[in-house]
Amino acid sequence: MDFFQISIVGLAVIFSVFFLLGLKSQKGEAKGLMKGRLADCGASPNCVCSEPDTQPERAIAPIKSNLREIRAAIISTGGTITREQDGYISATYMSKVFKFVDDVEVREAGGGIMHIRSASRTGYSDRGANRRRVEMIRRVLTAS
Repeated sequence: MDFFQISIVGLAVIFSVFFLLGLKSQKGEAKGLMKGRLADCGASPNCVCSEPDTQPERAIAPIKSNLREIRAAIISTGGTITREQDGYISATYMSKVFKFVDDVEVREAGGGIMHIRSASRTGYSDRGANRRRVEMIRRVLTAS
């Protein structure tokens, strides 16, 4: 095999791995509330959360709004609401190419403060996608 053939095989393997990870991410659901709070991000950098005590590199500011407005902002930015209960919403976002699924969760903290968590279901790095998503939701809310 020459270099060109090896490169094509390598790209096919990489594409297949990403495709399979995308399929894997489509199974499952958001973590949900744990003792009244959004789940911790854990060790991988593909998550951001506004809950107090979140690791600094994964921390993001909470949002001042209400669940009705955040629900509308999630839908307008391409999210799909998957669960709603008193003071809590979960939604999913799916990437276009490999169909990776990320979860966004929001909970009321009182006083118009909403805690938010955005996390990838699979993989390790998200190249900042979850942080950008939360900031996009925040921008939509401030524009309305």
